[in-house]
Amino acid sequence: MTQTIFERYEKKYMLTHSQYEVLQTFLEGKMTPDVYGQYTICNLYYDTGRFDLARASIEKPVYKEKLRMRCYGIPGDENPVFLELKKKYDGVVYKRRVTLPYADAKRFLRTGVCETDDSQIMDEIRYFMKTYPVEEKAFICYDRVALTGIENPELRVTFDSNIRARLTDLGLDMGTWGTGVLEPGETLMEIKVPGAFPTWLGRALSELQIFPTSFSKYGTCYSRYLSGLYFGREVAASA
Repeated sequence: MTQTIFERYEKKYMLTHSQYEVLQTFLEGKMTPDVYGQYTICNLYYDTGRFDLARASIEKPVYKEKLRMRCYGIPGDENPVFLELKKKYDGVVYKRRVTLPYADAKRFLRTGVCETDDSQIMDEIRYFMKTYPVEEKAFICYDRVALTGIENPELRVTFDSNIRARLTDLGLDMGTWGTGVLEPGETLMEIKVPGAFPTWLGRALSELQIFPTSFSKYGTCYSRYLSGLYFGREVAASA
């Protein structure tokens, strides 16, 4: 069954190409690719007209929250997508999500009405939408390789590359093109675990001088938009 509730620690690390290559040797025998292997994740981020959620995110508060629609690949109207309400408090990430057909999810985010899901999580998303009058603000996608722990399946390590974003043509079905967000050769690694990191993993990161960083895909997109970088059609690449 698809997991709908997550509570875990998430740490982010920005890797160079050489760090990424060497780290793979440390993970051999301890991590294995998840059932999906390598895939493309597409997200629509929702925010107020004044980008209140993005501005709060880049200020690194103790508590922050966001709403997004997520899918794997490019969906048709009947394909499933996730509506995700993600909160972070004091270093712990809480994620609640529901699965809907793409057409139903779009309709719900416009109207607040959904006839196919009356769950508690949907009520929480409705409350969020009343608190923040949100609209589509940014499309962000990336190519992901995901690993899970062999001895501890709750340990998850993901590698995101080719992160790209756009502020126009805001639909998950409009292709995966966008402006690159990372520098060439960079890979964003995230380690996700319910409790403490395994000792062997902490030792590997220390030996390779890989240190945690504060990085928000959506917050970075917003910051670069403010600085004049335009996430528009002129940088479109084939989907």
